[in-house]
Formats: sequence, C-alpha cells, structure tokens
Amino acid sequence: MRSLVVRLDSFGDVLLAGPAVRAVAAHSTRVTLLCGPRGADAARLLPGVDDVLVWEAPWEGFDPPPVRPADIDALLGRLRAGAHDSALVLTSHHQSPLPAALLLRLAGIGRIGADSTDHPGRLLDVRHRRLPGRHEAEAALDTAAAMGFTPPPGDDGRLRVLPPPDTGGLTGNGPYVVLHPGASAPARAWSPHRCAEAVTLLADAGHRVVVTGGPDERDLTRRVGGDAAVDLGGRTSPRTLAGVLRMADVVISANTGPAHLAAAVGTPVVSLFAPVVPAGRWAPYGVPVILLGDQSAPCADTRALTCPVPGHPCLDEVTGQDVVRAVHKLIQERPS
Repeated sequence: MRSLVVRLDSFGDVLLAGPAVRAVAAHSTRVTLLCGPRGADAARLLPGVDDVLVWEAPWEGFDPPPVRPADIDALLGRLRAGAHDSALVLTSHHQSPLPAALLLRLAGIGRIGADSTDHPGRLLDVRHRRLPGRHEAEAALDTAAAMGFTPPPGDDGRLRVLPPPDTGGLTGNGPYVVLHPGASAPARAWSPHRCAEAVTLLADAGHRVVVTGGPDERDLTRRVGGDAAVDLGGRTSPRTLAGVLRMADVVISANTGPAHLAAAVGTPVVSLFAPVVPAGRWAPYGVPVILLGDQSAPCADTRALTCPVPGHPCLDEVTGQDVVRAVHKLIQERPS
C-alpha cells in the first residue's frame, strides 16, 4: 500500500509528526510526506519517509501565497502520479484538515483520514476527534491509529530522526551545552541580552557553551556568544545541527524547531516557553524538560507572533541564573 502523510506546517511541526509517520510506514510499502517549504528539511530527517513532496499551501504559514489555479493543478497532477491508496492529514488542534482533504479527494485518493472538529461531509473516510489536552505528537499518533496505522512493535512513540553525522569538528572536544537564541516568532524568543547573560554565567560555572542559529541569525549568535561561546551561527545544516544537539549535555531553547530536534535526538531541554500556545501540547516531547516562563501570563493562548505585553515579562523575567540552575538539575538527573 502506498500512503501519503500531509503535514504542511513548520520544521518543528513536521518533527512532531514523526511517530505517526513511522506508524504509517509500518503498514505501507511506500510513504510520501507532503509538507510546506518550512518543514521540508525536517521531513527529510524522518525515518519511514521515502519521498518528500513540497508544496506551499495558501492557508498555512505566516505569509501564505495567493490562491493560484495553476499551482493547485500542478499539485493535483503530482498527487495523481503518486497513486496513493490512502492519506493521513495531520494538523494542529486549531487547524482544519478539510482544505487539504478536498485536494486529496480531487486527486483521486481513495481513503482519507484526519482529526476534524468541522463536519467533513464526503471529504473524510475516517474522522477522528482528539482527546482533550493531548500533546501534538500523541494526537497525531491517535489519528494514525484511527486509520489502522498502529505503531510497530517496540516503537516507544518518541520523536526520532535519521542518525546524524559526527560533529566533533564543529564543537571541539569535551562536554558542552547548547544555547539556541532564535525563535520562529518574536513572541516566543528570549531576549538577546538574557541569552548573553546565560552564556556568561554558564561559562563562569565551568560549562563549554555552543551557540547555534540559522544563516539569517549570525548577528544574533555573535552577539549572544561573544567571547565566551563557540559560535555556530549559520554553520550547520539541519543534519549537522542534529549531530550538535545529540552530543550536548543539555539544550537551551525557546519553543521553536531546534527544541523539538533536541528531543528527537534524546537530549534534555531547558525550554524557555512563552505561553502563547499551551505547553501541554507543544513542549519538547519524550525527554527530560524543565519549563521556564510564566505560563499564566496575559499572553497565554493568544497565538500572538509579536508579544502583546510590554516588556515581554513571560520570558524576560527568567534570568540567566535560572537557566544555569535548570541546566545543573538536568545534568545531575541524566543517567550516566
């Protein structure tokens, strides 16, 4: 059976779909993952994915493209060529799977399932309704199971990626902690001066610190790392970043893709979590986590991209010393 999994959101969202993808792969001869441009690199890291189909949906992302009939027609052609027997549409709790399901139906896919609050009419063959409060990774697995895609024996349901490369040449010798100062939205980011404070205090406490960031975050990582850290801003691909995070004692990150990548390689996370989305659904999954940030702040559950509260108190009241204490706690509790 040829199966299609749809997850059209960002890097971290696609990583959280990984356990469900493995469940689909356990019952399929070939699995294609349809994702957006922001999730494509994560899709290529997932075990169980044979093909990655990238398409920018006009209902997803921070700046969706316009609806163009030619784009829709091209996607339908690619979907028909895939000759998929079934499709699992995965979305976050606040999204509808029905626009994607309509396109899949037009492409002739015979069996389609999704978690849907909205009445699906003839768009879904399997309509699942998630249990309240489920983590996004668990909710995706539940939806897969509703379609008959149960996890393979021995699969623990945690996040996972393909084995990353050795990155010792980037990080140098000896233990280290990683601080990732960037975030996909400003409301989720810990301020640069707080990140720099944490780097200095961690170095003073005897830790080697590695600062990571994308190509567009070089100025940020340089500012945060200063002379006290190894600056890998713009120097890692998604695969090499996975290697850097895998060998870290602890990763310090906001609620953004690298936090989920750290979880996928089994590294504990100090999560600087702005409550604009619920931590119960989006915190790093399946690894030891210490959550920092005021989860009852006025911005809670607003899904704001830019902080609506002056001074960004939910995160900026967290100090560098708070982070140092959390790092020490996770290191002490980590099995040898």
